[in-house]
Amino acid sequence: MSQWKLICRVDDIPVLGSRRVVRAQGVAVALFRTADDQVHALLDRCPHKAGPLSQGIVFADAVSCPLHNWSIRFDTGAAKEPDVGSTPRFACKVEGGEVFLDEAELGTLGTELPAPTAGPQGCSHA
Repeated sequence: MSQWKLICRVDDIPVLGSRRVVRAQGVAVALFRTADDQVHALLDRCPHKAGPLSQGIVFADAVSCPLHNWSIRFDTGAAKEPDVGSTPRFACKVEGGEVFLDEAELGTLGTELPAPTAGPQGCSHA
């Protein structure tokens, strides 16, 4: 049986936007809110080049990665064709306007993956 952790209120997530949930270990989880107030949770990391999905554009049933515009489906975490790959999807429930995530998944799912990349990469000067 799942242990559910209260994360936020649905109203705390912008419509057609996202909110990041920082975890003690591993990459953050991105919560997404669709136009019809459905809430979905994915690891905040695109399967293509590790872009931060929380910075992408939310539409109908997916989010587009801000780096290369890959569309990642909310229901499966899989990239829409012709792209391939997937990102971990988290169990999410909404009750009484509050958003809950599965506590066990928060502590384990995707914790071994490297953090997302965005913007200029670090460089060294000699």
